[in-house]
Amino acid sequence: MGTMTRKQREIEERERKLLGVAREMLIEHGYAGLGMDRLAEVTEYSKGTVYQHFSSKEDLVAALLIESCGQRLGLFERARQFQGRTRERMLAFAIADNLFARLQPHHFRSEQVIRWADLDARASEKRRETLLEQDRCIIRWVMEIVEIAVAGKDLVLERGQSVGGVVFSLYSMVIGSHWAMLNFPHLLKEMRVSEPFESLRDNMQTMLDGLRWRPLRGEWDYDQTFQRVCQEIFPHESRDAGFAGG
Repeated sequence: MGTMTRKQREIEERERKLLGVAREMLIEHGYAGLGMDRLAEVTEYSKGTVYQHFSSKEDLVAALLIESCGQRLGLFERARQFQGRTRERMLAFAIADNLFARLQPHHFRSEQVIRWADLDARASEKRRETLLEQDRCIIRWVMEIVEIAVAGKDLVLERGQSVGGVVFSLYSMVIGSHWAMLNFPHLLKEMRVSEPFESLRDNMQTMLDGLRWRPLRGEWDYDQTFQRVCQEIFPHESRDAGFAGG
């Protein structure tokens, strides 16, 4: 890919600015408070300029989601490079997810708002295809680890179990936890859950123990694995997030 021209860089920078302002508007005022006219007013661009970047309000929302998913995907791609047992590699993905939420709270929050309200459904076909491919990419990577675990006998599936079923269970746990963190923080306090992502990681480990995915926690030091992932894959991010391993 060739070097971008100055005009292309200016267009890209303008779009980043528009998305940054739109994200703040979405988080502060919700979908109803996010408007193309208001975005133009706040950024001091003309409405025509805004529409050059986004064909509609729904297209703008999809662009927000693509930007957030791209950042998450970048962390997951790095986590995928971690060398270790299959269950350790799954932990690396969980750490990547945690870092995304801690270091990019605006992206994390806006992503959950958009997902749960299905606000991207009326976006342009191109952006919807991009979103679908981003989602598929992460699912493929997670399924790959489960398949390797099954092939190497780290995970022996019982009758009625499948690779897809294991991935679905993990995915459901993560999505459900994200939803609770965003919408029911007061209930987390009632449950005395002060570190929900740590709780999520622990619950995932409990689930994997239940599946007999080896090494079990009693057979392996996963705290040490956590430190390795932080030091080898995410040293700067882990430091910024306040992880001991960073």
